[in-house]
Formats: sequence, C-alpha cells, structure tokens
Amino acid sequence: MHVEVITKGLPLVLAAVAFSSMAGSGVTTAAASAAEPPSRPGSAAGSGSSLPTAPGPPGPLVDLAVRRLLVSDQVATAKFGTPQPIDDPAREQQELTQVRQQAVALGIDPDATVALFQDQITASKVVQRGLFTRWTAHPGLAPTTKPDLGRIRTRLDQLTAEILNQLADTETVRRADGTCRADLAVARVTAGALDHLDGLHRHALSIALQSVCRSA
Repeated sequence: MHVEVITKGLPLVLAAVAFSSMAGSGVTTAAASAAEPPSRPGSAAGSGSSLPTAPGPPGPLVDLAVRRLLVSDQVATAKFGTPQPIDDPAREQQELTQVRQQAVALGIDPDATVALFQDQITASKVVQRGLFTRWTAHPGLAPTTKPDLGRIRTRLDQLTAEILNQLADTETVRRADGTCRADLAVARVTAGALDHLDGLHRHALSIALQSVCRSA
C-alpha cells in the first residue's frame, strides 16, 4: 500500500530546524520517559491515518524509524534491573534472516535491506544503553513498572513489516543518492522536532537512517 506524501514547504523546514535546536537542550521528553510511544495527529502512528508528518518521499520511512526507536524505550524499561541483556544475538540474527527472506520476496536488494535493519538494531541498543546509564545515575527517573517484552516484540515485528513495505515503495527515490540525502536530512530534522526527541534519540535516529539512501 502506497502512503500519500505531503511536502510541508520551506517555512515548516525552517521552523523544524529551530524547534529541533530547542529539543536538543538536554531536557528529557516523552521519548525518554519509556512511556507508550506518542502518536502525532495525522501520522502513521495515529489512528490508522496514512498521512505522514515528516516531509518528502522519505517521510513515512523516517516516521517508522522514530516509532521503532520509541518502542526501544519500552524494551529498555522491560530489561532494566533484570538479567536480560541489551544485546540479544540470537534474536538479532533471527530478525535479520527473516528480513533477508522478506526482501527477496518483495524484490528489493536483500543485502541493502539487511544493512538498514542492522542499523535499526544498533540504534535501538544505543537508546537502551543511554537510558540504562540515565536511570542508573538518577534512580528517581527509573521506571517502576515493566511492560511485557513479548508484546513489545510483536509490535517490533509489525514495524519491521511496515518498514519493508516502505523500502519497496521508495526503492527508486532512494537510489537518487544526492536528492535522497537532502530529502532525508529535512525529514529527519522535522521528525525529531515534531516528536520532541532529545539528544539521545536524535543521535540514534541518525544511526537508524544512515543506510536509507543508496548510490545508483
């Protein structure tokens, strides 16, 4: 299913850049609270609307990457203070094997797809380690309830399927390397501002998106 893309225009981009600077001031926001990931009005994370909030062709893909990072907060919450490690090589390899198979079925480059999902996994672990460090240093900020990790992983599997579909839908535009990188930068900054991402999550988002654009 193709997602309608709405380009916001230069005024929104400039506003997003300014707002992103304020969001990076070190204040912990909803994204770092390990609460249920927020839904933005009109976003794909909302009530089933197909309207993205990040602009340009990469917008829906960037929104999905943000949603996956916010689910990483819940993963950290479930694991913190338990013997469950952040690194889970068996789970990671299983996910990457499935991603490769699904990429072949969708007719997209399996190696490039695996590389992108490896970035998603790395970004998730950056968030988890950052939150562990924060909660260890400031116990008062640590979560007091733990979500079910099985349900979280089901949600991650759903996001994996959505990301794969977006990769298939944007296969051509992602090969326009120069244009793709410019559009991706705007979408990343805008999404970071709209989701009030703190420095940790904006850094992780950059990692998650580093393999999106490809040389022709």
